[in-house]
Amino acid sequence: MLVDNKVEGDSRVQKIARSAAEAGWDVTLLGRSPDEVERRWQLGAAEVRLLPMPNPLDRRRHEFRRSWLRWPLAYRPGGIAEHRAQWVRAWQADLTVRAALLERRARAGELDPGGLRRARRGLRLRATAARLLGRWVWLRTKMMNRARSGRRFRNPWDRAYTLFWQVVQGDRAWRRLEPGLWDYELAYGPEVDRLRPDLIHAHDFRMLGVGARAKIRAAGQGRRVALVWDAHEFLPGVKPWRDHARWLPAHRAHEREYARHADAVLTVSDDLAELLRREHRLPAPPAVLLNAPAADHRPADDAPPPDIRAECGLGPDVPLLVYSGAAAPQRGLDILVDALPRLPGVHVALVVNPALRYVERLAARAARAGVADRLHVLPYVPHWQVVPFLSGADVGVIPIHHWPNHEIALITKFFEYSHARLPLVVSDVRTMAATVRETGQGAVFRAADVDDFVRGVGAVLADPARHRAAYDRPGLLASWTWRAQADVLDVVYRRLLADVAPPPAGAPATPGAALPDPPTAQGALR
Repeated sequence: MLVDNKVEGDSRVQKIARSAAEAGWDVTLLGRSPDEVERRWQLGAAEVRLLPMPNPLDRRRHEFRRSWLRWPLAYRPGGIAEHRAQWVRAWQADLTVRAALLERRARAGELDPGGLRRARRGLRLRATAARLLGRWVWLRTKMMNRARSGRRFRNPWDRAYTLFWQVVQGDRAWRRLEPGLWDYELAYGPEVDRLRPDLIHAHDFRMLGVGARAKIRAAGQGRRVALVWDAHEFLPGVKPWRDHARWLPAHRAHEREYARHADAVLTVSDDLAELLRREHRLPAPPAVLLNAPAADHRPADDAPPPDIRAECGLGPDVPLLVYSGAAAPQRGLDILVDALPRLPGVHVALVVNPALRYVERLAARAARAGVADRLHVLPYVPHWQVVPFLSGADVGVIPIHHWPNHEIALITKFFEYSHARLPLVVSDVRTMAATVRETGQGAVFRAADVDDFVRGVGAVLADPARHRAAYDRPGLLASWTWRAQADVLDVVYRRLLADVAPPPAGAPATPGAALPDPPTAQGALR
């Protein structure tokens, strides 16, 4: 299995690797190390390895050049700015020590008054020069950073460049437009070849190319390798984190080039399956694996999950709304803070990464609104603890905005809230809103509309028992379990490897006792 992250925080990847190993397959999950150190641990019977990945090709050529016209004073890239800034700090540190020595000599009577005045004046002049030089270095460094990050690839020349390579090379154009994709190949490819797998499960669009090229190389050696592509989202609907015109065309070209090499495609919803079928002219819609919770993945020696109310310092009768998952502006978390002044007595728990700048801005926003005492920021818990942890709240909130990928799937937190039997308040993104209206498990509000959000929360808190009763419908929660999804996964594997008999379930080739336990911060990415 291949994934372009550090595995921690990606509950779908963790669940798939662990379930495949439990079904008897010998699973090695390759992820990306956050530093230059390779890391290993066991995930159930699956082995996890994080590979170091240098990424020099991810830097654009303009980042190595000076911008003489727009930023003539900018340092040239390559480290001279850091060197100069450190040199100025060293000079200032030396002057501080020299000033202390001068004062010590003055107290000891080693200097006459005239000499002391001249020495002090000289040190003050040097300190002023060092301070001015520091400002000069800061200015040139700022210009260098602006020159490096200022290119957004949206001007006519950049659009023409993108169009030229699309016309000349077609789907191969990503090699010019986004060469950083080769960094993944150079880090993962040799290790995949060394493992000589029967099947490669490539998670998402970056790993599709790595898996397809490994399959092609194996075929050149006379080996057959099955390729499963697990599409977590619809690439044309992704909001690029790089705000320029090359990222999306390049990644779509990369995906189109290698999608035809997949022997089977998996995805997260029926709507996304149909979009992928049309986008890549697949002979049949991909199989669907819902991002449902895996309660049976809890380790036998796991400690009891924390109590969310105790973490917030709240009693059982205090109304508590919870949001659990990734924190970003498009997730709509601002509305939770903005609504608090109009929801007296109600508290909000955000189970997110507390270190994110966006989360810090939310906390500052709550302080300005005078509701900081009712906003609680909590860290992730392991994915198998998420459901019991969330169950102590009163309402699960999903305030995401209208983006293409938000419209087409029931996201992980939807299933986690449901298994925690929480009444829901969700924005009116298509699939989720339709499901909530059909099941009666909560209220729907207009995305980014604070007034309508307050109305929805009030309606649910007024009669939570009615919404919780929706979970008593026969078969509803049973269809939203990971066990049902793992069965789909195993059917796909066995169909592709009909001539390869898997080892008995629970008998992996590599014993887990020889490797360290998984990191503790395996929060679910939702």
